Amino acid sequence: MLMLTHLVFFFFKTILQGNFNSDEISILVKECIEGVIGGTDYNQNKINQWTASIVEHSLTHLVKLGRPFKYIVNCSVMQKSGAGLHTANSCYWDTTTDGSCTVRWENRTMYCVVSVFAVAM
Repeated sequence: MLMLTHLVFFFFKTILQGNFNSDEISILVKECIEGVIGGTDYNQNKINQWTASIVEHSLTHLVKLGRPFKYIVNCSVMQKSGAGLHTANSCYWDTTTDGSCTVRWENRTMYCVVSVFAVAM
């Protein structure tokens, strides 16, 4: 019971202090991606609209969490064609308060990679 109490305390302390929770953010971003391009096929004419919508929806949901962060969201969509797609991110910040996560999503015709960076205010 003591271990569970410490775990619950840590969970609420994390939420109240606004620490970055990459698992929670990944779920949120996946839901945004699914809402914009889930179930559709790659369409070059819609890429700008899709990437802007994914970024805007993600930012809106992140801000609604009410955490003390400034957010940066980046989205890339690529048609599945057999070509390679490689991405990398690097940050110089306070790892005790700031955080990032990258979400990779795919369907049968495209890949989508979204990176979220959260910098404590």
